Amino acid sequence: MSGGVDSSVAAALLVEQGYDVTGIMLKLWRGEAANLDSGCCNVGAASDARRVADVLGIPFYVLNFADRFEETVISNFHSDYSAGRTPNPCVRCNQWIKFDALLERAKTLGADVLATGHYARRSTHNGRHRLLRGVDRNKDQSYVLWMLDQAKLARTLFPVGDMEKSETRRIATELGLRTATKPDSQEICFVRNGDLGAYVDEHIPQANQPGPIVTTTGDQVGEHRGIARYTVGQRKGLGIALGMPLFVRSIDAESNSLVVAERAELGCDGFTVDETSFVDEPPVAGGRVLVQYRAHGEVFPAAVERVERGCLAVSFDDPAEAVARGQSAAFYDAEHPEILLGGGVISATVTAGARV
Repeated sequence: MSGGVDSSVAAALLVEQGYDVTGIMLKLWRGEAANLDSGCCNVGAASDARRVADVLGIPFYVLNFADRFEETVISNFHSDYSAGRTPNPCVRCNQWIKFDALLERAKTLGADVLATGHYARRSTHNGRHRLLRGVDRNKDQSYVLWMLDQAKLARTLFPVGDMEKSETRRIATELGLRTATKPDSQEICFVRNGDLGAYVDEHIPQANQPGPIVTTTGDQVGEHRGIARYTVGQRKGLGIALGMPLFVRSIDAESNSLVVAERAELGCDGFTVDETSFVDEPPVAGGRVLVQYRAHGEVFPAAVERVERGCLAVSFDDPAEAVARGQSAAFYDAEHPEILLGGGVISATVTAGARV
């Protein structure tokens, strides 16, 4: 329970269905960060979750995963930005905390399954589990769940995945839950007020050093304020006035430089992902998939070029824009686009016109 409406209603639905429910919240950071007003799992959110648990008549506990969170999610966040990658801490939290450490802790506590407020669905076909997009396409969160395999899906429930967000809020209102009108969390939970620049200044200063902005031909056209402030595809905040819109094409951490280009030069023909995980069997070389590389982003048809242990490469049918290293890529079934096949972390991209 994060203190939000989705996990609150997920718990309520399970109580209604007769499950023996225990509410669990994760303490993910220490000291001053625990008092942040933004994000989930802060002191205020814990109070909201506890009150919801009281209304539902279920026990509620806060489990301390602060050390694990810092050693994995925050450490990865820092190293990715330092290397010019675009991290996704919410995906990493699912990968290393919620559906790993917490799932194992739940087993030791005697729980049979872990239920969350994610908008996704689980089904069974021929004795195998499937992970499907949530009914509410605007809130679908299957993209951030690519790390779930058969064993983890067998012990996971998504009670709100079959409903629209409006229905979730309606149920919360009818039950008198204090989270019914609570806005969705949008910011990175450990970044105060969403001010990434200030966070990087304090915690990753090496990624916030000024450096050159250059064109694809090597001409310097400006100076950036630190590579952690930018991501591939970004236009705003470059401070360049050349009479044409320019976008970040790539980030070179070794030279501490941004490479910019016109939009027509942003195309990406394909990419390679590492740390792959699949719900069932991985796609085969030569197979077809649909690729999503942003939360709530569109999907792109692609061909699987090669599959190796922990690694997969794809080529888009048509060039895609603003594909960044460090982002997650989720793969969906080309014939049944509701079905999530799995995913991984983008480790390398192929500029349009080059070969995979």
